[in-house]
Amino acid sequence: MEEHWSWAVAAAAAAAVWWYTAVRVWWAPRRIRNHYLKQGIRGPKYRLFLGNLRDLAALTNSNNNNNNNTNNFSHNILPRVLFFYHHWKKLYGSGAGSMVVIWFGATARVTVSDPAMIVEILGGKSSEVFEKCESPPLVREIEGDGLLNLPAAHKWALHRRIIQPIFHLENLKLMTPMMAKSMEEAVMKWSQGMSNSAATSGGGGGGGKVEIEVSEWFQHLSEDAIIRAVFGSRSYEAGRAIFKLQSQQMAQAAEAYQTIFIPGYRFLPTKKNRISWKLEKQVRKSLLEVIDQRMRSQEPSDPSSPSDLLEVMIKASLQYTSGAGESWPSITITANDVVEECKTLLFAGKQTTSNMLTWTTVLLAMHPTWQEQAREEVLRVCGARDTPTKDDLAKLKTLEMILKESLRLYPPAVALIRRARENVKVGGVHILGGTEVLIPILAVHHDPGLWCHDAHEFNPARFAKGVARAASHPMAFMPFGIGSRRCVGQNLAVLQAKLAVAMILQRFSFELAPTYKHAPALQLMLHPQYGAPVVFRKL
Repeated sequence: MEEHWSWAVAAAAAAAVWWYTAVRVWWAPRRIRNHYLKQGIRGPKYRLFLGNLRDLAALTNSNNNNNNNTNNFSHNILPRVLFFYHHWKKLYGSGAGSMVVIWFGATARVTVSDPAMIVEILGGKSSEVFEKCESPPLVREIEGDGLLNLPAAHKWALHRRIIQPIFHLENLKLMTPMMAKSMEEAVMKWSQGMSNSAATSGGGGGGGKVEIEVSEWFQHLSEDAIIRAVFGSRSYEAGRAIFKLQSQQMAQAAEAYQTIFIPGYRFLPTKKNRISWKLEKQVRKSLLEVIDQRMRSQEPSDPSSPSDLLEVMIKASLQYTSGAGESWPSITITANDVVEECKTLLFAGKQTTSNMLTWTTVLLAMHPTWQEQAREEVLRVCGARDTPTKDDLAKLKTLEMILKESLRLYPPAVALIRRARENVKVGGVHILGGTEVLIPILAVHHDPGLWCHDAHEFNPARFAKGVARAASHPMAFMPFGIGSRRCVGQNLAVLQAKLAVAMILQRFSFELAPTYKHAPALQLMLHPQYGAPVVFRKL
């Protein structure tokens, strides 16, 4: 009798699993597909279990094979960077708002490139329905469970309120001299390298110039500002050591990011996985040690120094640990919260700023007329060698337009993904709960319908009358996102980029090295696949 009972239980369990699987991977996708077809939203055919993942892999391989020409300096990079989106939109994007539905396994992902709908999803009333999708596990481990990944609930709102003052302009103004000092040290090394080159060549030939791989160099430069923003002066050296560990993590994740995804593989004790686990433990242990030292230190903060993340998060932890925050009675700030926010800002700050500086330098090297216009403005406002002040930087309108155009053509993050928690109507389209929404920022920034016939050309003058009037829709420019989840560190990134480019323009002219290959590629963020070698000459 017991044996029959066991068989019955097993049979019932198997039937339940079979029924769930059938509903999840067969019936539900058919229902969802029909729902969007009725609204004119089409896409590639859904395939059992895999969805369009096999098609996506085939398209990616085909695109990689066809993208060997790196001598084409065109800024029309959408077909290269987001080929699957570009390809499927041409085939299926004639329906509602040129939307396309793509299947990632049994999950439907609808593309939205209409700025009006994007504003509603990210910043309008419907934004409460859309939640941020989790990053891939390897990426999430590096970027932390800070503002980037916390769900938009009370805890996220509290963290945002605590952290945002660090990036207010008044606090950043205090950071400007420190950023300038780091930049001055860097350009002195360049000048010394040029002097050595000139001496070696006898003052002629190829002397007085130096070739720099700027994508790597700008990563090192951006480290300094973000380390000071996170750790301040008191914990700067410890912060630099932690940053080096996280850089090793990034290298591991970037390598894994380009390999075929195998479910559960990251849990296997392979050599690379063991290295990743060890690095994660070291980063967490080092951060906890720095936090403990700062919490035990009674040294008062210097009012003339900028606030740093550790300081404000530790103060918040003391305020909210016992529920002392009058508006947040059920929320505490733990040491783990401080760790995760540090990881988030170290990751996002470095990548965003260094990528912006890299592409801006490449663009100015490609377009010498704009480089000269920017230099004339910098010399007029700041002088030939004087370090630009915060007030000087605010007057550099041409340089500001150049940075915006760089962010338009080469945004650090090329897309955003959100998930609808429930059924919602956006821009006349009924989106089902559970559907993911892909917002291709790169496609929006390169849309001729929004940016006119020269959408793929470098034309900073389009921003002469401000962002709102640069395109046919006032919100078509979104390099840092839109709404409450807009990048909290954008002021720091723009300020550092403006300062660095201004100081380079004061001292050097530059052009692309003969070895430069124009190959924008997606690797966590948009970066030059083969680096960005640039030749600098002293003025």
